[in-house]
Amino acid sequence: MSQVFSEETHRNLLSRIPHCTGREISDWLRTVDEGPSLFRFEEKVSWLRGEHNLAYGHAKAIIHEHDLRRAARNL
Repeated sequence: MSQVFSEETHRNLLSRIPHCTGREISDWLRTVDEGPSLFRFEEKVSWLRGEHNLAYGHAKAIIHEHDLRRAARNL
């Protein structure tokens, strides 16, 4: 994984995403699930930025959260 935000920074970014994008985190996570099957973290971030015109930090936070939740499901 690329550079990872601190937990506090990650949570702050997640809390601002709905206000900045008009979509809830759950909507973004579903978008990532339904998107192309990319393997690398930065590929996913680039796809999300390009496809949905997101800021780099927001895209990175969404992908990081997606990866965290996917890992938790696999435990």
